[in-house]
Amino acid sequence: MSQYCLYLRKSRADLEAEERGELETLARHEKLLLELAKKYKYNIVAIYKEIVSGESIAARPVMQQLLSEVEQGMWTGVLVVEVERLARGDTVDQGIVAQTFKYSDTKIITPLKIYDPNNEYDEEYFEFGLFMSRREYKTINRRLQRGRIASVKEGKYLGSIPPYGYKRVKLEHDSGFSLEQVPDEAEIVKLIFKLYTVGIAESETSYRRLGASLIAKKLNAMRVPTRHGGEWSLATIRNILSNPVYIGKIRWNDRKSVKKMLDGKITTYRPQSDKKDIIIVDGQHKAIIDDITFYRAQKFAKENYQVPVQHDNTVKSPLAGVVVCGMCGRYMVRRPYSGKNAKQPPTLMCPSNTCKNVSSALYLVENKILLGLKNWLKEYELAWKEESSLSTISDKSNIYKRLNDNLTLLNSQLDKTYTLLEQGIYSTDVFLERSKLLTEKINNLKKEMQFAKNNLSDAKRIEESRRTIIPKVQRLLAVYSTLPDPKAKNDMLKDVLEKVVYIKKKGGRWGDPTDFEIVLYPRLPHEDDI
Repeated sequence: MSQYCLYLRKSRADLEAEERGELETLARHEKLLLELAKKYKYNIVAIYKEIVSGESIAARPVMQQLLSEVEQGMWTGVLVVEVERLARGDTVDQGIVAQTFKYSDTKIITPLKIYDPNNEYDEEYFEFGLFMSRREYKTINRRLQRGRIASVKEGKYLGSIPPYGYKRVKLEHDSGFSLEQVPDEAEIVKLIFKLYTVGIAESETSYRRLGASLIAKKLNAMRVPTRHGGEWSLATIRNILSNPVYIGKIRWNDRKSVKKMLDGKITTYRPQSDKKDIIIVDGQHKAIIDDITFYRAQKFAKENYQVPVQHDNTVKSPLAGVVVCGMCGRYMVRRPYSGKNAKQPPTLMCPSNTCKNVSSALYLVENKILLGLKNWLKEYELAWKEESSLSTISDKSNIYKRLNDNLTLLNSQLDKTYTLLEQGIYSTDVFLERSKLLTEKINNLKKEMQFAKNNLSDAKRIEESRRTIIPKVQRLLAVYSTLPDPKAKNDMLKDVLEKVVYIKKKGGRWGDPTDFEIVLYPRLPHEDDI
């Protein structure tokens, strides 16, 4: 049975046209393609609308879904206003689209031409159309980049999120945006620079400068809110102290997005740019800090910079990435002692300087986790002997079979609509309406079947997991003390634990050092995660 769908996506030109007051693009394209489907009696059963505008397939979730269904042979053809709507990314994306349609023998139908991917001439025409589309995209992108750099050199602010202390405002009698001071935030920026370059008065003649970490701690103690209501951090203070926007400058290209292939996937990251690529110009906004104060802060920052002592990625703590602070949600970290306290055992502490979770000796937390795993294993083995998941698997199998029987019935009803159309009992409009209604029911039922299938496979996976987690924990408890280094211990703990939540509310030298709570989360699949 032939089934067709519509794929609708806006181009950059469409967005610009809408800004000029033209009609909404997707609605206009949908009407055009439905008229085409009615003319040639295509059985339209789905309409896909791409809301986001992404350069690559990876940034377009609806396109990913469509390609997955095309790959499975669900569609006889896909209707689009032009082939360029399918792929305008790099040659890899274009190749994926071309190959997916070719090997699934799915036609691409436009108002001007029908492309059969297995027809040699159509295939060449299709690939040429994608090539020209990519070339046009690159031309437009180069023009946009040149326009952005020109705007930056005019002192305009191009970022979507203004720096702390400013708000973004539309320029009068000109295109683009600039920055305007937010009085309350601007005063905090001045305070940060003052604390860093001058400090706190300790007497009438002496001041004590504060480092970035102490400034963050002081602002949190003063209950000064960040823009998003969170805590001030070392990184936030450093970013403010190093940003030339506060002396009326605009900085551009300091962290360009760079794409890199990692494990077969394209990953985007933002490394520090070379100095020659960074653009710093006078902005159209007013400065909050004077130049002397700002450059004094840069001098202090350079003098205080310390190269991290640890250059390798050696795991020092067996609990790294395992124990989570129960008060703020951060991962707990190992803190070794040095100097006269070097003989003290390392502690496990929350890295937040405002968190009230009390630290403990790392080995005590480690021992309590092992004891907790031992107790959990006893209870789990007992519950496993008393419980069987076979009935659950049987129930889920019956649900899937019942849904499959319902699907067979709906497909039979859909076949009858074609007979009624041929006999003239149904008009084309009634046929399309009835076909669409039945197809929606079929699609919904298929989703239920997929959900039921996932539940069934997950029940089997849970049973298998229960059979494997027990020996894993047994082995960990048996060999843990003999493992050669923290990394080996860390690997085994992560293999059986999703996380451990730690809470200690009371401190004190004379208190019970083991008076803390931990909650273990064994690495088991959960029904809620399906």
